[in-house]
Amino acid sequence: MTTRKRRHIDVCLDERVSYTGVTTGLERYRLPYNALTQTSLAHVELSTHFLGAPLRAPILVGAMTGGAELSGTINKNLAAAAQQLGVGMMLGSQRIMLDSALGEQAASSFTVRDVAPDVLLFGNIGLAQLTAAAAQDISNALKRVGADALAVHTNPLQEAVQWNGDGDFSGSLDRLRQVASTLEYPILLKEVGHGIGSSAIAELTGQSGELPVAAIDVAGAGGTSWSRVEQLVRYGEVRYPDLADWGIPTAQAVIEVRSALPTVPLVASGGIRTGMDAAKALALGADVVAVARPLLPAAIESTAAVVDWLQRFIDELRICLHGAGASDLRALRHIGVAPIHTR
Repeated sequence: MTTRKRRHIDVCLDERVSYTGVTTGLERYRLPYNALTQTSLAHVELSTHFLGAPLRAPILVGAMTGGAELSGTINKNLAAAAQQLGVGMMLGSQRIMLDSALGEQAASSFTVRDVAPDVLLFGNIGLAQLTAAAAQDISNALKRVGADALAVHTNPLQEAVQWNGDGDFSGSLDRLRQVASTLEYPILLKEVGHGIGSSAIAELTGQSGELPVAAIDVAGAGGTSWSRVEQLVRYGEVRYPDLADWGIPTAQAVIEVRSALPTVPLVASGGIRTGMDAAKALALGADVVAVARPLLPAAIESTAAVVDWLQRFIDELRICLHGAGASDLRALRHIGVAPIHTR
């Protein structure tokens, strides 16, 4: 597994892994510009709370990696940057930590509390691995890294394309409800880049209408296609191009989930590349945004490189609020976005 994790990193660095025929959909919306803004750029407030934790900006470092030696360097640099800037962080999948033979050795690649004692930190496990039998091991893995919450990624398309992937998602919702009721951590349900939309939310809430998780990350299409990544890892080529471009665009996913769940804490990720992307996603209804792959080269380089990338992103987001006439995130959501009509 550690070899495959390293291969993921190499492919994401060296190959074209973005969607080619699908965009985030954010380009279809315009953030209204206000030439008579009554805001002060220096006093635009970006701070917020997510799952009860304070953030100095509405940003999470998205889930990336873990398990390989290089993963430890990446995670340390990401976490140290998150600590410096006061934003949150998701670890990559901790599935390898559930392996009795490899778990302790792999744990060091996920251990970041020494450089990020105050960061809102999400552990990470796949929905396919979320079982009542594994609940104690998952809890132990979260305690081992000092996580505040658990991100559960649902990725049926990625697993279907992946070599030796888990193709059986039957009963996964029942297991999610069962484990969520016993696990002592709030759960964020997320995709990996193919999107959570209205159909998935209908399945999630079921006839009872009750939500078994604390938050949702739509992880929409338009950024990195993990179907494309897994095909490149498995075959050395994109053998199924239609599968590599399959998913719910990020903007559509945010709108659908926010419409179905008006008050749930909501993360927008999937192709969020600029402060303007973030501003649009937040104006559409997200509470925070998450960024992953653009940070990968910087995370291999140094903490300072990650800080530099994120600070430019935050600076652009602040300018977006200022130019739209929004003094804070609540005002930005009130302003919203305007659709761009094309013939």
